[in-house]
Amino acid sequence: MPAPVAHFSSGVFNSSLVTMDVNPDSPYYINLLDSKTHPEDHREYVMFHGCSKEGAELIKREGFKPSRADISMLGAGVYVSRDIRKACKYPLDVPDSEKRVLKVRVDVGRVTVIDRQNHPMQKTWHTVHGFDTAWVPPNVGMVRSNQQENCVYEPKRIKVIEVMKVTEENLSQYDHLQSGATPEDSHVYVMYHGTSKQAAVQIQRNGFKPSKVGTLGAGVYLSRDIRKVIRYPLGSSDSDRMVLKVKVNVGRVKVINKEGHDNQYDWHTRGFDTAWVPPSVGMVTSNHEQDCVYDPKRIKVMAMLDVANLRKVNPLLNTMQWN
Repeated sequence: MPAPVAHFSSGVFNSSLVTMDVNPDSPYYINLLDSKTHPEDHREYVMFHGCSKEGAELIKREGFKPSRADISMLGAGVYVSRDIRKACKYPLDVPDSEKRVLKVRVDVGRVTVIDRQNHPMQKTWHTVHGFDTAWVPPNVGMVRSNQQENCVYEPKRIKVIEVMKVTEENLSQYDHLQSGATPEDSHVYVMYHGTSKQAAVQIQRNGFKPSKVGTLGAGVYLSRDIRKVIRYPLGSSDSDRMVLKVKVNVGRVKVINKEGHDNQYDWHTRGFDTAWVPPSVGMVTSNHEQDCVYDPKRIKVMAMLDVANLRKVNPLLNTMQWN
């Protein structure tokens, strides 16, 4: 059964989630692959499929049925996307209240890239060439929305994790902005905070307390990249680590892209709510991106995730190389 979906406010959490078991069907299965990155062969990824409410019930009873080859862009197969904002648009002629988004886990098998119309393998990638999944990158002119698309030939490679209504609250849980892209002012994004289990309990009771010092001065330190936060606290074992998955209203954002930046420590006094360090600028040891939010009230905790279980559910976390 999926782990419970919990919503929190004002830093008050359900204590039953402190040691939440994250199993392979959990809603908190982490998608480590952003929408612009080529999926690797023989990996599992989280993707999304949009359908009607009736269609979702049919899929639950009978499984996915591949689209017909003669009317589909990539030929026969099940069409899914790593971008939930694309999936939620379908079916196009159905109101949002009657739509559902299926969160699925896909074993992609062998993957080929179809990056232009009339590609020589556009509809023969499986039947002639033996690939299991075809991937259309974003912004190549093949999809009207310019978002990425995947076509999986065999439905048995797809397992439904969760069925969601099309609401902003549900969709925003999966708005994992690409870590190299500057966050936009006044937007809400999913981020992560690594801490100890003991500290997680304190956050549960009292809310976040800003650090007084750090790379960016005072504030709550977060990252959009879970690979960074699972290392914290440094020197602790995974059995004592917890990741808080949070939603952040970033307010006004200041980019701090070098050590010694004029506003590295005083960005808040100049009217900014969040400071953002881009990845690979030499300010963070791991070279991952980092965010500092001055006011803890801008942060809402969505889930508390045990790091040991996260690694079990997401094997890629065990193979990341740190700089």
